[in-house]
Amino acid sequence: MADAVADHSEDHSDGSKLRTFLSILKKFIGVADLASVRFSLPSQLLEPTPNLEYWNYLDAPNSFIAIGTSDEPLDRMLEVLRFWFTKDIKYAKGRPCKPYNSCLGEFFRCNWDAEDNAPRIVHQQLLGGGVGKTSGPTASSSASSVKSNASRSSSKSSGVNTPTPNLNVAVPQTGSNPQNPVVRVSYLTEQTSHHPPVSAFYISCPERGLHARGFDQITAKFTGTSIKVMPGEHNLGIFITLERRGNETYQLTHPPAHLGGLLRGALSVSVGDMAYITCPETKLKAILQYYDDGWLRGSTNKVEGVIFRYDPENDVKIRIRDVPDEDVLVRLSGAWKDKIAFTMGPKPFNTHPVDAQTTILDIAPLSVAPKVLPPDNEQLKNESLQLWGEVTKAIHAKQFSKATSIKQVLEEKQREKARESERTGVVWSPVFFTHATGNGGKPELSEKGRQVLERAQKGNWSMTGIIDDATIADRPTEDVAIPDDMTEEVA
Repeated sequence: MADAVADHSEDHSDGSKLRTFLSILKKFIGVADLASVRFSLPSQLLEPTPNLEYWNYLDAPNSFIAIGTSDEPLDRMLEVLRFWFTKDIKYAKGRPCKPYNSCLGEFFRCNWDAEDNAPRIVHQQLLGGGVGKTSGPTASSSASSVKSNASRSSSKSSGVNTPTPNLNVAVPQTGSNPQNPVVRVSYLTEQTSHHPPVSAFYISCPERGLHARGFDQITAKFTGTSIKVMPGEHNLGIFITLERRGNETYQLTHPPAHLGGLLRGALSVSVGDMAYITCPETKLKAILQYYDDGWLRGSTNKVEGVIFRYDPENDVKIRIRDVPDEDVLVRLSGAWKDKIAFTMGPKPFNTHPVDAQTTILDIAPLSVAPKVLPPDNEQLKNESLQLWGEVTKAIHAKQFSKATSIKQVLEEKQREKARESERTGVVWSPVFFTHATGNGGKPELSEKGRQVLERAQKGNWSMTGIIDDATIADRPTEDVAIPDDMTEEVA
């Protein structure tokens, strides 16, 4: 397989990369789960980004810190939905990529200093046909955000003829010189299982009494024209807890997605099927229906949704049509790569005049928010940016053979530790979380994990007294042996 990698190292154009990728994938048509298969990808097909750094949901952290602002349960559900729609800016505006796979025990940490500029959501004022004044540090940005946009046309690139609402509670882009106070969000994620590949994550915002957590795991299947990606059995979604609202918790489940455009030579992400957001404490539920029209017609990127009252003990409504009109509180419609708006009450969305439709997402001004990273000299060797640092340098220098060689050395070390683990019978346990999977999809932080996040909140990246490289070196970093010729996961 190493020879096969070398054969593809001459031409590094995007078209060549796609042809190479497609030729590899064709060998796996019909395989039930590509994420459980290992094979060697040429380094020129990889994005020079570690998976644990890339795979997070804080593309717009200002939408996250606004969750729980309102005293009204319905407004809080809308705040959660606004966050949900902003978590995929990297896919809506960027090109799909294949980051490095994660090694068992690898971890990543960072902060976001998010500008407190999200408009307040007050649904009672929307019922009256307008948005009232907001108070606090977001007042100026909120006031300007709800002005009429009627003269702006909807995006035609999405394929959805969505009218532009004249009310807007969508989050703006956080500027490099914020005009509003900033709120710090700290993030910690660790690869807790290798077979199947699973990582645990925890998002902490103590200033707002807010945290989110979950396990990331996918399954993938190549259909011949696209790759269908679905959450794995341990991935039960994102769990957001509002500590100051009696630990009110929202579960946000992921819909299946498709990586298409393989035959056209232009990769794109489309989403189909259902997503659900539930809150047992408030007895509110949102159903989101995503539409994927297929590769021949192209994707509309369309999404429709409802918020309604439900019975957590008898949660049987799984489609929008299952919800009686009298139970509908809010309807949503739009395109997740463009704009999404909502209307109040059970009437069909399109029967509302434009001035009764409120924008909750406007992708156009948004870009992925920058992270605040630990200094190089305070990162441990199994932190993502250190572990994969030499591979990244080689790829940026277009030294693909060197990058592949370094990657193979890392993979061989994994195999050696796997054999040692198998010989000694040592059972892997995560460092920053108390379990590798399970717990209803909600990972618990270990004491070390809590200390890491507490220090990160203070801008302290030192790991002294928590863990050090000597301790890491003694830990096994694989739990299964990997055949020599099958060393790269598709994820």
